[in-house]
Amino acid sequence: MSDTARRLTRRQALTLTLGFTAGALVAATPAAVAADPEEGAWRGPRSQNGWPVIDGSNAELFRVEGTNVEVDLLKGDVATVLLHVARRFAYEIDMLRPGDVRGRTDQRTIGADFESNHLSGTAIAIRPSFYPLGAQQGTGLSDLDKVVVTDILADCNGVVGWGGHADRIKESHFQIDVPPGDARLARLARRIRGEDAGPGPGAGSIDPFLPSRRKRAAAYL
Repeated sequence: MSDTARRLTRRQALTLTLGFTAGALVAATPAAVAADPEEGAWRGPRSQNGWPVIDGSNAELFRVEGTNVEVDLLKGDVATVLLHVARRFAYEIDMLRPGDVRGRTDQRTIGADFESNHLSGTAIAIRPSFYPLGAQQGTGLSDLDKVVVTDILADCNGVVGWGGHADRIKESHFQIDVPPGDARLARLARRIRGEDAGPGPGAGSIDPFLPSRRKRAAAYL
């Protein structure tokens, strides 16, 4: 457990008896093509979440605020939202270090369809070697860490999906879970940019253990 989690335990004096059930990430759109079952290579022009596969000219290397971590992402609202997720992880679970976050890639070899979303720059994996694809239940994030993750998902109002809810669990995986042009993504990005523009709100100031936030996040367990 991270130092942050231990501090939260003392501050909140909580005894957690949470149960986390697996769901499924949003299904692929008709435009997305599944991976070749023999080679494990994604063949389609769009990733599992319906976003176009991109090359480096449509992506940019961004720094996660408050860290020395850089990650390659699709420019615009997608980057705004995924950087917010990574920043909250760093502030509220454990500080990130260089190499901890994987973003866009040109490598089409995947172990699960949702990993194809890295090809469109619409997914990140935070410490994938710690929380790999197909890990057994109970070997990944702690219950305290999952409180933060579910609060992040609730804060993003369904725009972000988590690999902990996939059929093949990958707790390091976070993705944009709405298709291109979905107004919810633009609204969320505008809100995040507004919070970042001034002191007070936003990542670093959120207490995911407040009863009101725990109640809202319950839908994302």
